[in-house]
Amino acid sequence: MNISKVLNVKHIKLDMVAKTKEEAIAELTDLLVQDGCVNNKGDFLRDVWLREEQGPTGFENHIAIPHGQSSAVAHTSLAIGRTPHVIPWETMDGIDIRCIILYAVCLREKNTTSIRLLKQISSALADEEIIAQLLEENDPQNIVEIFNTQAEVGD
Repeated sequence: MNISKVLNVKHIKLDMVAKTKEEAIAELTDLLVQDGCVNNKGDFLRDVWLREEQGPTGFENHIAIPHGQSSAVAHTSLAIGRTPHVIPWETMDGIDIRCIILYAVCLREKNTTSIRLLKQISSALADEEIIAQLLEENDPQNIVEIFNTQAEVGD
């Protein structure tokens, strides 16, 4: 499946200025608002923070996957951001974050192709080579291709 249904280069920021978890989530949300994927920033952020209260979204190997299911999401999508510095975040391995993958899930699309694509992203993150590429690649189009290639392998 083509990951471009939920991710495009306009949703990738490889030079984030955020220094905190809150700033990082807001900075990535702005990308989704600008592209029309999220139609109400405040409502979406509220839903992301409600999810954060349920448990940490820090993965491992410098990756975090915050997410929210929200009526403020026009269509399911994701944004990817990376910082040149670490951001404190509760993680499975105790290592701070450098790459954030924000899932914005439309309530009416909970069980659709978009959700399967998001699951493919999550499974790709189990591969340390993909994580290394994600932390080093400087071309947003190549990041989309990394996940497209992984999706083809999973099909």
